[in-house]
Amino acid sequence: QVRLVESGGGLVQAGESLRLACVASGIKFNEYLMGWFRQAPGKEREFVGIISRNGSRTLVKDSVKGRFTISRDNSKSTVYLQMNSVEPEDTADYYCAADGRTAYEFSYYVRAGMNHWGKGTLVTVSS
Repeated sequence: QVRLVESGGGLVQAGESLRLACVASGIKFNEYLMGWFRQAPGKEREFVGIISRNGSRTLVKDSVKGRFTISRDNSKSTVYLQMNSVEPEDTADYYCAADGRTAYEFSYYVRAGMNHWGKGTLVTVSS
């Protein structure tokens, strides 16, 4: 059974930093693409970042480029989202996601999402 558990959310002020972590179990972690998505109040879920199985390739949403970094530690079955210079617009529930299918380009997962999800961690940015 796949289990993804996020941590690290909380209340921060604009301009500060936050690091989210997601620990996976029930999967061979290094065989899965990992990603982060978010959903703000009243809005649809949106892609934030994705990382390849060995961590050599990443893609992040244009609006967070230069501020957010996705990384992973396969020895710890953990994926991270480093959030710097956060803005009030970054307020959302952040969800970790995993997908064992590797036949698609990153753009597929950006549009369609991934097939395993965590329960989310709330990030609130005050101005």
